[in-house]
Amino acid sequence: MRVLRACRELGLHTVAVYSEVDRNALHVRYADEAYMIGPAPARESYLRIDRIIDVAIRAKAEAIHPGYGFLAENDDFARACTEAGIVFIGPPAAVMQAMGDKIQARRTVSKQGVPVVPGTYDPLRDDEMIAAANQVGFPLFVKASAGGGGKGMRRVEKIEELANAITRARSEAESAFGDGTVYLERIVKPARHVEFQILADARGNVIHLGERECSIQRRHQKMVEESPSVALDEKLREKMGKAAVAAAKAAGYVNAGTIEFLLDKDRNFYFLEMNTRLQVEHPVTELVTGIDIVKEQLRIASGRPLSYQQKNVQPRGWAIECRITAEDAYNGFLPSTGKIISLHEPTGPGVRLESALFEGFEVSLYYDPLIAKLCVWGQDRATAIMRMKRALGEYKILGIATAIPFHQKLFQSTSFIGGHFDTAFLDERFSMEQGGSDERERVAAIIAALLTHDRRQHALNIPPPTSSTRGGWKRFGSLEGLR
Repeated sequence: MRVLRACRELGLHTVAVYSEVDRNALHVRYADEAYMIGPAPARESYLRIDRIIDVAIRAKAEAIHPGYGFLAENDDFARACTEAGIVFIGPPAAVMQAMGDKIQARRTVSKQGVPVVPGTYDPLRDDEMIAAANQVGFPLFVKASAGGGGKGMRRVEKIEELANAITRARSEAESAFGDGTVYLERIVKPARHVEFQILADARGNVIHLGERECSIQRRHQKMVEESPSVALDEKLREKMGKAAVAAAKAAGYVNAGTIEFLLDKDRNFYFLEMNTRLQVEHPVTELVTGIDIVKEQLRIASGRPLSYQQKNVQPRGWAIECRITAEDAYNGFLPSTGKIISLHEPTGPGVRLESALFEGFEVSLYYDPLIAKLCVWGQDRATAIMRMKRALGEYKILGIATAIPFHQKLFQSTSFIGGHFDTAFLDERFSMEQGGSDERERVAAIIAALLTHDRRQHALNIPPPTSSTRGGWKRFGSLEGLR
């Protein structure tokens, strides 16, 4: 939806693809055309390069935006687009391969003097990694070289745990990304996760749009992001920004990307990885800079220069994003599925919501549990925090459990409000305790939503629109047509 909206504002005709389980998804309704590409499992639909390329050719699409996940960092997909004469809205395949492979990325940036987290720099056999572990140092991570989001990652405290961790990480990485390559990386602790948004055109111009603080993570999955970071002053920001630009230039990077760093307690920073795609948390950067990153992606992909120079980037205020997931915050964040039977979304000054939800939508187990991104802007961090608390209080979703109660509790934490947190904060110093005022508020919200549902229930029986007008329900082709 984020990409489709940018295209519509530019007057571009859009084509969407969807799996069988997503036939009623919001993006299918919104696009000018939509094609089914396979059954629910991603390997039979959203990861099928051949089917996506076939749709693009049949629809006469000039370009493909890969979104946030699935094939977004797959160099084979980027290469297939180029071979089919279709513009891939992202970096060239060779650059994506170099930087999307975290092992190769570590080698590339270290040659430019960018500090890198200690670890291994080559694909190694299991026995070679075990032999190298003591030199890397414990505790350490076994990490997938491809992909991200905490998948294919295992924490290891001692040498006896390493062999099993390597096996499990390889298996998970192979399942999630189709690549079982892993490497070792020393754990920097305590540490903050700070990333810089990069934009680069094909003419050699590279700029950064400032940093995002991403340390609020649960099991290596980001839950809250904000810009700027409370941990950086102007001197450190400038130093890290220059390192981020140097890393992108070293790779010959083109389009939007993110350079991720770890910042230790002594304010030393280390290159962690590069994300060769648009990131889920890009709205916080857009809110403080006023720059539409998706439109810049489209501009770069069309061969035009960047709209901005580094001197034009003047961040203002403070932005925060909460990831709203279909997970039960009161029950160990277990996945929650079902039909959305009542929905009230927050609005008002400084609130931006990017959502996949509507009343009647079925949330399934097949894909990532992220269902919405709630973002706010304020002139300072205190204002942004109060605005987010207000927006979270307005947000009512009935039919599934969500992470909203978690965010409400987090935004009551004095440690979070004071900026005293690191990447281990949620896992080690924060808990969701049932009962108390939070639980009473949750019950009251459910009762209110049930009353609303009673009044709206008759509307849920109205069939979806079948109009062929722009923005209506459209489905062209089918799985049979792709065989």
